[in-house]
Amino acid sequence: MLEQLMGLIQDQSQDAIVKNPAIPNEHNTDAMQAILGAVTGGLQNQAQSGNISGLMGLLSGNSGTGSNLMNNPIVSGIAQNAIGSLMEKFGLSNSAAANVIAQVLPGVLTSMISKTSNPNDNSMDFGSIMGSLLGGQQTQQVQQQGGFDFNQIGYALADGKLDMNDVMRIGGSFLGGGAGNNNAGGGLGGLLGGLFGK
Repeated sequence: MLEQLMGLIQDQSQDAIVKNPAIPNEHNTDAMQAILGAVTGGLQNQAQSGNISGLMGLLSGNSGTGSNLMNNPIVSGIAQNAIGSLMEKFGLSNSAAANVIAQVLPGVLTSMISKTSNPNDNSMDFGSIMGSLLGGQQTQQVQQQGGFDFNQIGYALADGKLDMNDVMRIGGSFLGGGAGNNNAGGGLGGLLGGLFGK
């Protein structure tokens, strides 16, 4: 995930960082790394604190795209961390750092959402992203408990509607494994409750 994410940041940073006289050229890569660290750190914090439904909503595009994304509390937190990092490392003023992030972050996240929510683009998907954020071991445990498939949920959300067919298809992976899946039903209920606003 990190390599693909860094590629998206490089794509979006030409004007905001590479052509920005406030950031010397020898520090362009460091500035992009600072943004990468803020994005991955912010997403990991959300995943590890249990805000899976918030992340799935963000990654499926239900939180909007482009500049609308900046209103999402997860994205707002990432932006604040990235601004602070640019100010600290490169001596930028708050407004200069905020301007860089406003130019880079919405495009990066919109591209990430576009790739993640497209089942025909296998460069990034819900399962690999959530696996990276939660740590492979935790994701493996969740999948062993209930066959939890983040891709099924993400693609169901990405079409803009979560209907009964989606719920049944997602639930099938939990209910199909027999009595050993007692824990998984609560996980599904909790996740779906979060997605529907409980």
